Amino acid sequence: MPLQDWMKLVSVDDHAIETADVWTSRVPAKYGDAIPHVEEVEVDAARLQLGATAHGRVQTWVYAGKQYPQIGLNAVAGKDPRTWDVEPARYDDMRPGCYDPVARLADMDADGVWAQLCFPSFARFAGTRFLEGNDRDLALDCIRAWNDWMLQEWCGAAPDRYVPVCVLPLWDVQACVTELRRAIELGARCISFPENCSPLGLPSFHTDHWDPLFALAQEAGTPLMMHFGTSGRTPFVSPDAPTPVTIAQMGLNSMSAMADLLLSRTFHQFPSLKVAFAEGGTGWIPYMLERIDQVWERHRWYSGVDVETRPSTLFARNVWGCFISDQAGIDFRHRIGVDRITYESDYPHSDSLWPHSRKHLAEALIDVPDDEAHRIVELNACELLGWRPWAESA
Repeated sequence: MPLQDWMKLVSVDDHAIETADVWTSRVPAKYGDAIPHVEEVEVDAARLQLGATAHGRVQTWVYAGKQYPQIGLNAVAGKDPRTWDVEPARYDDMRPGCYDPVARLADMDADGVWAQLCFPSFARFAGTRFLEGNDRDLALDCIRAWNDWMLQEWCGAAPDRYVPVCVLPLWDVQACVTELRRAIELGARCISFPENCSPLGLPSFHTDHWDPLFALAQEAGTPLMMHFGTSGRTPFVSPDAPTPVTIAQMGLNSMSAMADLLLSRTFHQFPSLKVAFAEGGTGWIPYMLERIDQVWERHRWYSGVDVETRPSTLFARNVWGCFISDQAGIDFRHRIGVDRITYESDYPHSDSLWPHSRKHLAEALIDVPDDEAHRIVELNACELLGWRPWAESA
């Protein structure tokens, strides 16, 4: 059946490009030029393809004395893929909807998407940019500033269309708890969290380090949105492999994270904790659930893992998958669990189908009954997030 007009398309993974004043207007001036800010810099002729103007000037982020030249992270919505090379290097290289929440609404309408959950860009998906540098006071103020911007300004532009997400000061779990409480008071409905903490030099899911944070997240019903690549690691490929080799395998990050979590203490200690693997895809989930159960059956007795509960049972209770374009996941939805699948439009990144997301999804769901389609495009995401403001106001 066709995707019905009354079904609202709720995306659990999109991206906001921070405006130049996110931190300079919110972080105390005492930090001076260490505050994240945008500078115009000259580049040589060999780098003009990076998006510089004819005068060889680009805009770059500067934080704690270090330059980060890509001003936009895959902000390629509306561009011909034949023109893609690297990221836009100036705000005027991008559609305004990349960085302006009001302009974004028009792009969402054109795409047939009602609501978006927007991850950070310069700050990195879970705010891990601020693990860099030596000044933890500055880093904490930067985390707080991003949350203020997202929760008050970005989401405030259209509270029924932007899902309130927060990032946390990951270097200090007690500071995470404090900031999460503050963010929840500001309306946060979910946390952007690394899919693997170890590559960041942080304790893993197999320790009790994160217990205070996970306890609060469970109590508040605040899911952990684990966007692939948040760990800073990508799948291993040949050193001379072209970029598409890495991009094609990005779902492996989510596969690894799911195995890590389902065989850890996390969901046994926190049985109501919710986790979603943003931009991880879903087509691989049936195989992974079958495989991980097989491994658990054979290896549970000596390895120190829980011996009572199948990993697939934990998945059905605690985990959600997220997809952009994934016919395999739709076709195998009953093996995954129709209530475990959510949609993402990924605007303005290169995987986004903008402005044809709803059209593409309608074609992918053509043989799916209305009740199941409604769960996949709207209800599952809203139940995951505890957020459906248009229904509350009806």
